[in-house]
Amino acid sequence: MAKSPDSSNNTPSADAPKRGLFSRKPKAAKVKKPSRLKQIGEVFNMTRRHDPMVPWLMLLAFLGVVAVSLIVGLLLENWITGLIIGIPLGFLAATFILSRRAERAAFAQIENQPGASGAALSTLKRGWITEEQPVAVNPRTQDAVFRAIGRPGVVLVSEGPTHRVKPLLDAERKKLARILPNVTIHVIESGKGEGQTPISQVAKKMNKLNKELTKIEVSAVSKRISSLGNRLPIPKGIDPYKARPQRGR
Repeated sequence: MAKSPDSSNNTPSADAPKRGLFSRKPKAAKVKKPSRLKQIGEVFNMTRRHDPMVPWLMLLAFLGVVAVSLIVGLLLENWITGLIIGIPLGFLAATFILSRRAERAAFAQIENQPGASGAALSTLKRGWITEEQPVAVNPRTQDAVFRAIGRPGVVLVSEGPTHRVKPLLDAERKKLARILPNVTIHVIESGKGEGQTPISQVAKKMNKLNKELTKIEVSAVSKRISSLGNRLPIPKGIDPYKARPQRGR
């Protein structure tokens, strides 16, 4: 006698919802992103922990803008319109203060940590070609050199004390000078030492450099560096900061 088919495999579960022949398959529940107000609240709390003055500065900016708008409205004998215009502008001024202070607080959290200079380069606006990985690393000291290519030319940003990172900078600059003899190579040393630039000011300093290349030339320089492979590739999944030099046997 033939055995009956296993009901556990062929029979739909009683708890499973029944669908019609032409009904659509139920969509998976989407993960809700935090609202904009919640995001602003998280940024505000993070900033206030590192900068207790930020609530007072935001309040001062808000009240200052509203007061100016109200005075202008009174002079024009229409204070209601001045107040209506001043309140949104006051919120905008307070938000601007928060964004600037939040950026400083974020940099303060990562300062003196490996890769901080790379994070500073990630804040650059369009027109720059950057790399997440450093182009040169000292595995023993964790000193590193990051590179960015833009209209000012090639910018090398170092991370580490001047006396230790100088050999890395000189070696990288010589490599680039051989393959790009007509391109200006800028050097910025990030840090708090004498002659160094705080990481919060690195992107601003780079944007102030004189523009010498066109957008097409920037792309050509990037392609030339990539094609020549002026540095050994770092395998995926390998953290260059955790690398260790091999000891002789």
